[in-house]
Amino acid sequence: MKSLFPDEPMPTADAAAPLAERMRPRRFDEFVGQEEILARGRPLREAIERDVLQSIILWGPPGTGKTTLARIIADTTRARLVSFSAVLSGIKEIRDVMGEAERLRRTTGRRSIVFIDEIHRFNKAQQDAFLPRVEAGDIVLIGATTENPSFEVNAALLSRSMVFVLRPLTAGEVSGILARALADPERGLGRLGIDADEAALRAIAIFANGDARAALNLLELSAAAAPVENGRASLDVARVEQAMQRRMLRYDKSGEEHYNLISALHKSMRNSDPDAAVYWLARMIEAGEDPLYVARRLVRFASEDIGNADPQALTVAVAAREAVHFVGLPEGNTALAQAAIYLATAPKSNAVYAAYVAAAADASKDVAEPVPLVLRNAPTGLMRDLDYGKGYRYAHDEEEAVAGTICLPPALEGRKYYRPSERGFEKEIKRRLDGWERIKQRRGSGNEPG
Repeated sequence: MKSLFPDEPMPTADAAAPLAERMRPRRFDEFVGQEEILARGRPLREAIERDVLQSIILWGPPGTGKTTLARIIADTTRARLVSFSAVLSGIKEIRDVMGEAERLRRTTGRRSIVFIDEIHRFNKAQQDAFLPRVEAGDIVLIGATTENPSFEVNAALLSRSMVFVLRPLTAGEVSGILARALADPERGLGRLGIDADEAALRAIAIFANGDARAALNLLELSAAAAPVENGRASLDVARVEQAMQRRMLRYDKSGEEHYNLISALHKSMRNSDPDAAVYWLARMIEAGEDPLYVARRLVRFASEDIGNADPQALTVAVAAREAVHFVGLPEGNTALAQAAIYLATAPKSNAVYAAYVAAAADASKDVAEPVPLVLRNAPTGLMRDLDYGKGYRYAHDEEEAVAGTICLPPALEGRKYYRPSERGFEKEIKRRLDGWERIKQRRGSGNEPG
């Protein structure tokens, strides 16, 4: 039987391979970034170099070194490496490989490193298939994911793995990677004689948005189109900009970044910061978010965080939603920006939200008392005979249009749900409520017989 576990060596400098693959680090001293977890003396680095690594999940955006780190781990330890793609592998392949891993451990004593790219794409049954071999120590599982493992990895597998977060590379780190690629004559572009100014490398680094692979791909494309004079190619910002398409904003409309950005927008508006609000709004729209989703969130914010402190806020938010629905993008982006800035600069109050939450809690947990008879209509003689509407006083016939009728069920009499703030229009609402309360107390409240 042919082994399912051929050793997967580190990639060689194949001239036909893309630059990003040729420049993939092979040792820790070539690895750029992630010092927080990979510097000497850090637990992960120590576990790798001492060959005592247990299963781990590497969580981070694309191009930050997840696959590279898995290969370095396999090359540094005595384990064998086999790679899985969650897109291509099924449950049968997983079980076959797990069986082979058990046999290899039993006959040779060697553990196997199983690297799973995009582990979040495996379903529960596929992820569960790894558990017995992880628990037995036959394999070291290294899962790579761009999604939050808390939501995408089974709890049982997650509890048996350490999660390490890889951050996006800084522009300076990416610029350093690009400079190394330009200088390396064996694996990089050094033999081509390319002169690139610092501003061009910086532009590529910013465009790549923390993704080393994207940066190297753009460098390779820009270099191929660079003009050659006296045997030297020249790469400047203008040439790089010609090779650029729309900037790759890191975003997934169904993933964690979606929720991170809408949270940032919501909290920026709540904190009355219009500059941050319009920035996060632009980030979402430019990355391809559904503008109607953003509009719905603005409508929600207008009631939840502003409410009656500025009743016009809800009107503005709904108008923005209608404008986006009517004209679409890109014309509708300014309507969203106008609404976000208005909401950020409006007086804030969560009194409406708090009132509803408190009332909903009482409505859910208390006995659903019948509507008091005084509040019921009595369109028939029988209903009038049963005292429907008895004692009701028509507010418009009362002085200052306030009657003494108690409108809550008896068990909730005196309960206060809406407590307006002293901000914006709610200050006026509070003045009115306090005045009406004094009138009721002076007059004497109660459900009086008519």
